[in-house]
Amino acid sequence: MIQTKDSILNIDPYIGGESALRDASNAARLMSNENPFGLSPKAIEAFKEYTPYLHLYAQGDCRLLREALAEKYSLNAANIVCGNGSDELLGLLAHAYAGVGDDVLYSQHGFLVYPIVAKTAGATPIAIPEQNLHTDLEAILKAITPKTKIIYLANPNNPTGSYITHAAMVDFCARLPKTVLLVLDEAYAEYVDEADYAIGTKLVEQFPNVCITRTFSKIHGMAALRLGWGYFPPSVADILNRIRAPFNVNGAAQVAGIAALTDDSHIARTKAHNKQWFARLAKELPALGFPVVPSVANFFLMHTGARTVEIYEHLLKNEIFVRRVKAYYLPEHLRVTIGSSEGLDRLLVALRGL
Repeated sequence: MIQTKDSILNIDPYIGGESALRDASNAARLMSNENPFGLSPKAIEAFKEYTPYLHLYAQGDCRLLREALAEKYSLNAANIVCGNGSDELLGLLAHAYAGVGDDVLYSQHGFLVYPIVAKTAGATPIAIPEQNLHTDLEAILKAITPKTKIIYLANPNNPTGSYITHAAMVDFCARLPKTVLLVLDEAYAEYVDEADYAIGTKLVEQFPNVCITRTFSKIHGMAALRLGWGYFPPSVADILNRIRAPFNVNGAAQVAGIAALTDDSHIARTKAHNKQWFARLAKELPALGFPVVPSVANFFLMHTGARTVEIYEHLLKNEIFVRRVKAYYLPEHLRVTIGSSEGLDRLLVALRGL
């Protein structure tokens, strides 16, 4: 029989949020960190205007999108690489810089894609324990060996919602061996308003072994269009452009992404909704017996203890979808997306019913 890599056979396939009733018209979708307002009106209009050109190949290098990103964030467009979602970029980095006999480190409660892409490259993923649901940078530094090739860190982190301060990130990068590539996954960066947080673009320009990835799936509401991007040192960007697929980002996603970047009102509306509802839920859920873990993203962990399965199934019967996080080593929590007002109201009613 034909054979594949042993590391691939050890992969547990990624499973997204509950999908058994995903198409139910009255379902409350609180499991996948989606934007409850969907795409921005500007992105929708750009998408519609692009439909006559769907038979044509899109720009293979995403030049216009990269230029729009560079202008918005004051970056060098040549160091931006776009992907079919940021997940593609995370995987390409693993294939480019890790392999059999190498180690890939990530935080214990980090995104499940990190160990998956490490194994597909033949490398060994190693989860580093956290401290009180926060990434332990000191423990990660101590875990580095000559076999360590990549470190994946989400900032803010999914599913905990915690974040690493900019000062701590600068110190960590300065102490990191130059032979180790640090990948900062900033999928939820747009939601963070804390004064001691900063996106990692300056770190990329300061350190030759640091890169960041971003996505349009969250605050921009473009999850189905699969659009991500990253900012990389020139040598890393060159490698990624060598190994990515020639037309890895579809044209509709590119034009919608460019339009989404200009819609500040849509972003502001999303953030205001997020902040308002988190403040309310952080007050009302503990009163019902479900403590909430502080979060700077558009989701939070709700502690449900020994009743986790019972509560999850109760919500499921009421067509309220939240996310179990047992695979993230958090068997006594549920992750809840700050979704639509209607869906969150239904969540509160259902929990009161317990």
